Amino acid sequence: MTKNELAEVVASKTGISGSQARQAVEAVIESVSDELASGGEVSLAGFGKFSVSQRAARQGRNPSTGETIQIGASKAAKFSAASALKKRLNP
Repeated sequence: MTKNELAEVVASKTGISGSQARQAVEAVIESVSDELASGGEVSLAGFGKFSVSQRAARQGRNPSTGETIQIGASKAAKFSAASALKKRLNP
């Protein structure tokens, strides 16, 4: 499902216009992104939790040359599904 398809579903379920639904979906995504960028986490009851994961620096290999390279530390977005979502996926 794409962002536009999600907005269409939101519009049909809530009775708002398609453009309002797109704005709402965009606002939710932007809010979650902003919170994660500031180092916080977002918990949605019954759905799951978005958080930031720290990745340490490590050594890797260039697949084309086999040369050892240094991969820098980084942050990544992480999602943990709530038990209600897991139960819905695995009835």
